[in-house]
Amino acid sequence: MKESAADADAHVILESHPAGGRLRIAVLAHLHHPIAPPFAGGMESHTAHLAAGLAARGHHVTLFAKEGSVAPCRVEPVLPQSYAVAGYPDSDGRNRQHEALDGAMSRAATSIRAGSYDAVLNNSLSPVPHRELVGIPTLHVLHTPVLPRLADIFGAPAWEPDPLHRHVTVSHANALEWRRWLPDIEVVHNGIALENWGTGVEPVPGTAAWTGRITPEKGTHLAIAAARATHTKLQIAGPIQDAEYFRALIEPELDRDVTYRGHVGQHELGRMISSAQVFISSPLWEEPFGLTTLEAIACGTPVAALPGGAMAEIINGDAGVVAHSRDAAALARAIIQARDLDRAQVRNSARAYSLESMIEAYENRLAAVSAVRPGPQERHS
Repeated sequence: MKESAADADAHVILESHPAGGRLRIAVLAHLHHPIAPPFAGGMESHTAHLAAGLAARGHHVTLFAKEGSVAPCRVEPVLPQSYAVAGYPDSDGRNRQHEALDGAMSRAATSIRAGSYDAVLNNSLSPVPHRELVGIPTLHVLHTPVLPRLADIFGAPAWEPDPLHRHVTVSHANALEWRRWLPDIEVVHNGIALENWGTGVEPVPGTAAWTGRITPEKGTHLAIAAARATHTKLQIAGPIQDAEYFRALIEPELDRDVTYRGHVGQHELGRMISSAQVFISSPLWEEPFGLTTLEAIACGTPVAALPGGAMAEIINGDAGVVAHSRDAAALARAIIQARDLDRAQVRNSARAYSLESMIEAYENRLAAVSAVRPGPQERHS
């Protein structure tokens, strides 16, 4: 969203403290992709809904993100849209990429320090905010299992939690490893606009859907193998993050029974999921939450999932079946067990994960963070 003259005037006005409990909030996005639909992944969707939800509640939100991001708030681009992030570069490429991304995040941190924000919501995976926002009230959202560059910060002998920083993560499963360094980390489950999922489309017997980033840790190839083992037609949708993986293991499997729909928008995605008899979730890593799985549950489509991470946390017995092991045979058995579950009960299971409850949880924590004001030494550190 481009800044207009009116936006610039509003930014000047915001230098005085907002009335009525409204906060001036800086939101740091993950910089790999613009925050714009169709979203590249769960983090981009999460950031978009958080920024929009907080702005809708009257807070003055500034989103620091990759150029091309769109939001109903002030957007500060800190990285050109033309900068392409490689999914799996070699060591030299990874170092160059870290340098570019860290430089952009550092520019955002500098702008935040020069501004007048009540709180920062760090929705990135970058180590920079942990180093460069010392003394600034910040709520860090840890979306993934422990990343090496963050472990290097938290594991340093002299490291201590900043008294003005708080940390949350998206599931109890994901909190376990983080508590090694952050024993007070809290859990705020992801939420979605439940009313936007579930289209009234009748499910087609013998069909399945798989959505998400197409990358090895998401296990798309195992979903295909399990679907074939149960004679189930499978539709796949999502961005291709690892082109080599797609060419080697996914593309050769595509035929009239296994189709790739591309990276589609939410409306088409909802119809695709709703029309499936079963949704397949096949993570081969410790899935920190599984937003696509929740979207399927909200559509009323029962889920067959591989175990790991938060899968058993968000898939109860009414919503689907979690396999006993991470292989295609176990996933195939889960498909057979899940596909005839009552769809009304499946959809009812999603009620605990509403977007409204998630926004309120973050709003409350941002208010608590902003209430802890820095002393003179911390403010100028």
